[in-house]
Amino acid sequence: MLLGAAALQAEQPQGQECRDLVEHGRRAYESRRFETAIGDFTSAVNVCGQRTEIHLALGEAQLMAGRLNASIESLRQAIRIEPKNVLAQKVLGDALYLAGKEPEAEESLKAALALDLKFEPALYALGRIYYQQNRFPEAADQFQRIIELDAKNYRAYDNLGLCYEALHRDAEALRYFLKALDLVYKDHPEYDLAHADLADFFLKQNQYDKAFQLAAEAAQRNPNSARDFFLTGKALAALNRDQLSLRWLERAVELDASYREAHYLLARTYQKLGRKGDADQEFAKFRELNGKPVTRR
Repeated sequence: MLLGAAALQAEQPQGQECRDLVEHGRRAYESRRFETAIGDFTSAVNVCGQRTEIHLALGEAQLMAGRLNASIESLRQAIRIEPKNVLAQKVLGDALYLAGKEPEAEESLKAALALDLKFEPALYALGRIYYQQNRFPEAADQFQRIIELDAKNYRAYDNLGLCYEALHRDAEALRYFLKALDLVYKDHPEYDLAHADLADFFLKQNQYDKAFQLAAEAAQRNPNSARDFFLTGKALAALNRDQLSLRWLERAVELDASYREAHYLLARTYQKLGRKGDADQEFAKFRELNGKPVTRR
């Protein structure tokens, strides 16, 4: 959902043309027609004048369309108009991070939290940045703060599990993973990461049966996740159920042709089953992809 939508709806600019442009842009954004939304919000800036909410909405649409430099400029303009807009600071942090400007992203998220220490989206985004930078204790601190504000925040529990796993504090990691699992089991059927992350944890612990059950549930929750299918196939391969693992691994590379780990394991599985031609093809794809940076979660 468009983060600035509530502000746009709560305080619509005056003038019918202005209202029509804003409403059309909001609907385009919510239906994921981001380029159309960009056009509408750009026109709204010209028609409605300099308004924080419209620059924020434009920046969000540009961010979703991958137009990062334009998004950063729109969001900075929103902040110039209203320096204490916490949401604009947070979204600017997102855009800066995706643009590879990590120090500036961290600064923007900290600026958002200076305005509102309890703003959960900024705490979460900062925690994820710290986690990606291998600053695991600092990341854990952000997720702990979220839980203090919202004891049912399953994403924070899941990420705490990842942090403590990275710190080799496996008992604590498992406790947080299980808490996330408990929170999403019935109430959030769309959320697959708690199952997938715990499956990955169990794979590293050589507990393959548990890993298989969790990964298969994750894939059922999100049938478009290549990672979920890969983890299921990996668990089955570890259980020496190679023929069964094939459909999971083949589906993983169908969903994400750049998934090099899946290509490699699929190649090894074909090799074990005597399918040399298929194995050679997958090994070749793995070599082609090897060395390309990928972040997958």
